[in-house]
Amino acid sequence: MEMSHSAAVVHACDIQDGALPDPLVDCKLVRDTDAGHARFAKYPTRKRVFHLTAALQHFQLVLDRCPVNHPDRATALTNLAWARLIGYIQNDLQDIDMTISLFREALALRPQRHPDHLLSLYNLAKALIWRHKKKSTAADIREAAQLYHELIPLCPEGTYLRSIATMGQGVYTVIKECLNLPRDASDEAIHVRRIVLELCPLGHQLRLRALDELSQAIQVWFNQHRSIDDIDTSIQLRREALSLCSEGHADRGHCMNNLAFSLLSRFDHQGKPNDIDEAICFYEEVLSLWPAGHKFRDSSLSDLGSALVARYDTRGDIDDITRAVSLHREALALVSPGHPRRDTTLGNLANALNSRYAQLHVSEDLDEATELYRECLPLKQLDRPKRHVYFFNLSAALCWRFRQTQENKDVEEAIALCQVSLEGLSSLHPGRYFSYKWLSIAYSSRYRILHDPADLSLAIENFRLASKHPTQGFPGRIKRAIEWARQAEVYQHESALEAYQMCFELFESHVMTRSSIISRREAATAFRGARSLPVDAASCVIRRGNLRHAVELVEQGRGQQWSLASRLRTPLEDLKIASPQLAQQLSELSKLLSDAQGSAGSTDPAAADKAATEHRSLTRKWDAAVAEIRGLRAFSRFLLPPSYEDVQAAARQGPIIILIASQYSCSAIIVSTSGGPHHVPLSSVTLIDLTNLKDRFARAIRYASGMNPKLPRNDLIVLLRTVWDEIMLPIVNVLERVLKLKRHSRIWLCPTAAFTSIPLHAAHPFRTNADCSKEPCLEDLYICSYTPTLSALVRSRQMMKKQVTPSFATIGQGKPDAGKALSAVDSELELVHKLVPVTANRTTISGDAATRAGALKALEENTWVHLACHGKQDSTQPYNSHFVMKDENLTLLDIMERHVPQAEFAFLSACHTAVGDEETPDEVIHLAAGLQFSGFKSVVGTLWQVNDAVVKHVVKAFYENLFKDSKDSGVMDCTKAAWALNRATHAVKTKVPLEQRMVFVHIGV
Repeated sequence: MEMSHSAAVVHACDIQDGALPDPLVDCKLVRDTDAGHARFAKYPTRKRVFHLTAALQHFQLVLDRCPVNHPDRATALTNLAWARLIGYIQNDLQDIDMTISLFREALALRPQRHPDHLLSLYNLAKALIWRHKKKSTAADIREAAQLYHELIPLCPEGTYLRSIATMGQGVYTVIKECLNLPRDASDEAIHVRRIVLELCPLGHQLRLRALDELSQAIQVWFNQHRSIDDIDTSIQLRREALSLCSEGHADRGHCMNNLAFSLLSRFDHQGKPNDIDEAICFYEEVLSLWPAGHKFRDSSLSDLGSALVARYDTRGDIDDITRAVSLHREALALVSPGHPRRDTTLGNLANALNSRYAQLHVSEDLDEATELYRECLPLKQLDRPKRHVYFFNLSAALCWRFRQTQENKDVEEAIALCQVSLEGLSSLHPGRYFSYKWLSIAYSSRYRILHDPADLSLAIENFRLASKHPTQGFPGRIKRAIEWARQAEVYQHESALEAYQMCFELFESHVMTRSSIISRREAATAFRGARSLPVDAASCVIRRGNLRHAVELVEQGRGQQWSLASRLRTPLEDLKIASPQLAQQLSELSKLLSDAQGSAGSTDPAAADKAATEHRSLTRKWDAAVAEIRGLRAFSRFLLPPSYEDVQAAARQGPIIILIASQYSCSAIIVSTSGGPHHVPLSSVTLIDLTNLKDRFARAIRYASGMNPKLPRNDLIVLLRTVWDEIMLPIVNVLERVLKLKRHSRIWLCPTAAFTSIPLHAAHPFRTNADCSKEPCLEDLYICSYTPTLSALVRSRQMMKKQVTPSFATIGQGKPDAGKALSAVDSELELVHKLVPVTANRTTISGDAATRAGALKALEENTWVHLACHGKQDSTQPYNSHFVMKDENLTLLDIMERHVPQAEFAFLSACHTAVGDEETPDEVIHLAAGLQFSGFKSVVGTLWQVNDAVVKHVVKAFYENLFKDSKDSGVMDCTKAAWALNRATHAVKTKVPLEQRMVFVHIGV
């Protein structure tokens, strides 16, 4: 039976938003229900409590007749609860708890698909709101927010319930009251603030405040737990908040200041250079919005000053620290004694002076910093949450002073302060990292003076704790690990190898957080002293006699950019057999990651943040897939750093000589086809010697390039003789006498650090024997090739399993739109075209057709390529190294983004195609290596400038030798390229000057 009368009465008597009770089917229940509604209808208009009391008695009687399983119990509960709620609102009932219990039971009886589920949500939310209004119970308003969050999306547009839920005071009250809740950073508080933001769609008058409250809560959570996802979310929210504040908006300065703070926090955690620059720009604008006399002028001055200190600590620009000190002094002048921000301002000025002292060592800065720290310390009450910060800041100043004065009381106080700062901090508190940091410095400083072994042990232990502290960002941990390795080396502590291993693990994790190839290199070059870690680690292990591990460490630490990128191109044939589903999943994720990492990144900060977040999500999925693969039998070491046995496969066709240039020792390791590695000490050579040698080579080659081709290159001869005597002769002796390597066998050179800039393949004694015969040089004895890493050579060999029909493209650009013309390019292309076997599909791309797009298409579609044009190595950003085409440059990044596993050989007849950059020599980032990475197994490149007037002689001799046996068979074998280059440089001795013969090197198989 439908009781429309009752429903109508309830509608009429709802003095607030209306209650929509359900019909009852039992006649007795209907009569009592109607009687209850009749009484209740009189209550709002006549204001008589006995009407309410009578209505409640009738509704209670109905409820008593509806046991737990009765179909109308939910309706009876709702009628009684609604009447009680109205009485509570009118202050005629004091008990709201029973009312809420009744609404809860009704909701429980109306699950999600029940037609009155939404009504029950609304009723319970309304009751909770009223209890919060009268009792200020935070839990009630949070629950009401959750109920509205569930209710509103389920209410169809245009319905009555939708209108009263969204347009009435209910949801507005919920939003406003939630925003007024005390700020805290608990999971529950953040969850509620997320709900509130969703209740404030775009255009809502409270959306800006909701964004501010949620971003603040997440920022505080990040400060406590240091999850990169949290700080990214805070920045995203604050970017939106700022977008809602146009020029002149009252809250623009506040929103901009908040965004700058979050960017600075992320910079401290991740070290992204764009973040600190953007933060400083925002702080500058805030300062202009808050002029002299503004109540937050002092805070604005301090914030900008602190950001400049952070940038100075990273880049060392003296202008930044000079201005920072000035800004902090100006801020301090605005906060007199007793001001609530005076202690913070004192500490900020002290931090700036301390940073300046750390670089410039002006004792007055240190003295003032120490006094300022002491002045602000009493201002921090014992129960203040950041008191520990002032302890380890003062400790830092005392450590510096101890190093200067060697007064034991300073270091003892520094240690005591750090130990006090650790008290009361949880094991994962971010502040512990800084205490560990300064304890390690204090103990190591004292050990340097007093030589107490206990101090060294304590220093190492605190280095270890700081390096491993999980809530500190990777940059800080990497710095501690590097310093740990340095101290362990200097004092010959047994933990040195552990420290190096920690460096490699942290570096890889840090670099993998970056979403583009270029930003990965930025991350890798941001740390002083990091570039020598691979060779120093190898030197450490060599000195301990573990040559196999030395090879593994060199391989793990060098060429990280290539190793990380190549993971996404790992052949999956074996995995497809073991688990086709996992192979497909990893292949798809690798493709997505590869596409995401290729670009330099968006110039729009918000878009860059979004790309980074998406990249991190993909990386986590990829990592999870790899972890699952490692659980398969026979795949336990899938994509882990290679073992010695893994990389020894690179020496299958001949030994590989790894040349290690460390500040601690210089040596070579020969990896042979079988058995263990062989150590060749280069005891007469130091890193300083090698650095001088490479600089002398650079000068000699520049000088030779301007000489008459027929004049002797005496400077180069002297240098090449040094390379032979000091470096290559000891290696040759082992090859000949120990390994019994036959002459004209192939060898591969894998140079590190300073060795990468020395033409090792051209080592020559330039001496005559007693019988008037000439003493052989390295290239008389062996066929030399280079390899960036052993893994690169292994990968190239693995990709050679498939036989493909050869196709040869000659690409030349002698008349680019920008740059000097190369008159010999067309004749060189014609020469090469004639020398290529007619059995190969031959294509020539030159002139207007040799554009960036045309060259890329040729690289993708052909297995053999000869490229003649201008080449340019970009010393500041090696990924921008390029070949000059007609319209645009063909960059290394363009090449890396292509995957051409069928490619075989490339001859790069252009300048500077096989020389890496000074900043990261062990990453071997150059054009030839890029082509090898993209799929070309064998590459001829150049170490310096090529003279196009004489290069044709080398090119002609090279291809004549390479295709000597191909005219009849039609077989083109890229593994003969090293031999052909060796023969070519011998053949043109009378036609081509020494530096132009040396310029060509072979890389790969």
